[in-house]
Amino acid sequence: MKGVILAGGLGSRLYPLTKVTNKHLLPVYDRPMVYYPIETLVKAGVTDILLVTGGNNAGDFLRLLGNGKQFGLKHINYTYQEGEGGIAQALSLAEHFADGDKIVVILGDNIIEADISPQVRRFRTQETGARLLLKKVSDPERFGVATVRGNRITSIIEKPRRPKSDLAVVGIYMYDADVFNHIRTLKPSRRGELEITDVNNWYLKRGDLEYDVLPGYWTDAGTFESLYRANSLVARKKGRSGK
Repeated sequence: MKGVILAGGLGSRLYPLTKVTNKHLLPVYDRPMVYYPIETLVKAGVTDILLVTGGNNAGDFLRLLGNGKQFGLKHINYTYQEGEGGIAQALSLAEHFADGDKIVVILGDNIIEADISPQVRRFRTQETGARLLLKKVSDPERFGVATVRGNRITSIIEKPRRPKSDLAVVGIYMYDADVFNHIRTLKPSRRGELEITDVNNWYLKRGDLEYDVLPGYWTDAGTFESLYRANSLVARKKGRSGK
């Protein structure tokens, strides 16, 4: 199984912090933000990784990460997203890298506490389809929101004004190779982007979508508030562990 980290975009909600650097290179406590998704994948046994970046500071990732030696990797693959076409458009750039294999996709500003190895193992044994990670949040209107019944997702709505649940779709997605065929059929949303929620709803309608609820803390780091929260969560964990 292969891993894809999506670290493009302009990070406009964090301006002026992102005026001269990519959002995913900003610090979260004692490390650059992009270190966290890399460590999440490596800990889960996913060591064949593609990083999708963009903007004016893409070369800084190569200077920072090199070939990934500091993470125990032999190599990191890189590709470049032009403009801001949405998460699904960024993911489409990974088709040749995936080469028919299953993929674990993680947004570059996702900071989690848990080891996702159990969820990745479940997806390895899942014959087809997709698997999402969900998390209860206090502000679900910021995210794609899932409603569930028993062990099935019944709906996913992107940034609803009146959320029907508090289960956010975490920015960690697992897909089979069919995902790329479907992305080619997508039309831009009103935001002018190819929406990952449309991808997830396609798997849902096909009856081929599984989920897990993520333990431990989770936050994105795409706003000043969530970036502060990410720093606080990591600092508290480091303080408890003494590392």
